[in-house]
Amino acid sequence: MKDDIFKTKLEKSTDFTFDEKVTKVFDDMVVRSVPFYLEVQRMIAELANDYAKPHTNVCDLGCSTGTTFITLDKMLDNSIGFVGIDNSGKMLDHCRKNLESADINRKIELIVADLNQAFKIENASVVILCLTLQFVRPPKREKLLQTIYDQLNPGGAIILFEKVLGEGQEFNRQFIKYYYSYKRRNHYDEMEIAQKREALENVLIPYKLSEDIEVLEGVGFRNVEAFFKWYNFSGIVALK
Repeated sequence: MKDDIFKTKLEKSTDFTFDEKVTKVFDDMVVRSVPFYLEVQRMIAELANDYAKPHTNVCDLGCSTGTTFITLDKMLDNSIGFVGIDNSGKMLDHCRKNLESADINRKIELIVADLNQAFKIENASVVILCLTLQFVRPPKREKLLQTIYDQLNPGGAIILFEKVLGEGQEFNRQFIKYYYSYKRRNHYDEMEIAQKREALENVLIPYKLSEDIEVLEGVGFRNVEAFFKWYNFSGIVALK
């Protein structure tokens, strides 16, 4: 379904949530709102393929509608299980249907959990957070990444894809300007852009790329590397 959630004037702005309305249009929303989204998914799968070990799990934290799993399934050994965690039950319902439609024949576990709270991952050689960490409250992020590091198998990889801030104010303003131009090219009008920005203001809180790297290194990850950068979006891979 086409994303037209912010097409009409809202009487009162509310915080953005991954409710049933968003779930129905999420796949259209993310492709039109996130530059090179499908290419980044392919890159994530390539990286995961190098570090996912047979008879372990790949965990997608904030798995949404399952796009990452569907891409990964074409590349990974069939003994590797998928564990998807999301705080939206509606998203996981949609994810389950998508995985069934894709006829994925491997062990899959989908779990409703809030990443701001304690959670458990087991036998994971790769953990993916695709557009997820930015929605975790800043005071909780270091603890979340420490939890992932502590539970990740030795030699395992974490793969992040995030909206980020520019390192300085001047470029940050330019990057945001270019990003809104991207959204206009994908047929979002000015009211849609403004209303979604307001809805996300207290929910999506990006870090600078350097800050993401600093936190990853601080909890113990090594060989931290940016594998993708487009203005105010970045992908990072790091090893335990």
